[in-house]
Amino acid sequence: MNVLAFNGSPRRKGNTSLLLAELLRGVRDAGGQAEVLVAQDLNLKYCAGCLRCNVLRRCALSGDDWQALSEKILAADALVFASPVYFHHLTAPLKKIIDRFRSFIQVQLTPESIRHTPWQPWSKSFVLLLSMGSSDAADAQPVIELFKFMTGILGNDTTLEVISGTRLAVAGQVARPAGELAALYEKLGLPAYLAVGDSCRNRELLQRCYDTGRHLGMQA
Repeated sequence: MNVLAFNGSPRRKGNTSLLLAELLRGVRDAGGQAEVLVAQDLNLKYCAGCLRCNVLRRCALSGDDWQALSEKILAADALVFASPVYFHHLTAPLKKIIDRFRSFIQVQLTPESIRHTPWQPWSKSFVLLLSMGSSDAADAQPVIELFKFMTGILGNDTTLEVISGTRLAVAGQVARPAGELAALYEKLGLPAYLAVGDSCRNRELLQRCYDTGRHLGMQA
């Protein structure tokens, strides 16, 4: 299994990065290959909406990392998008990558709507890994709906797994023990009694990331 992961967090030791590290550890422990790219470090232009990819079957923009990156995306068996939730959505560097996915798909206008047809069959596993400060997982619903739509138009052989962690407002919080969480919650104005349950939940979240990675890594 060849896994390509995108880290959309600007914090190298933030909750998103810690969760992603556990997932990739699971991939490698199961014998899979994994590469992680930090989204904001990529040299990528913004999609210009020129629609020339409908004719060229590739992105018309040049002079950036997209050509090499698109080849990695197409070669990967699984794609992982890891992001903190900023105003109910992905971080901007990850959204830039998603917009360039337009070049993988023919888009045709119809009297009723738009028809999307991938240039080639897709059979990939997608993982959307989210961390958010909110206590309500529903605050990430807009980005989840985007990925459901995107994986849906890429074909029935494309799967999506969503992993999300809530009440993760401070860098590294997901790995803190209950005592540290209680002290942190008092500073954040949250009830300290939540710390014990959240510490257990966070451990389960890290374990789920690792287990998901192992599952990906074991796939032929």
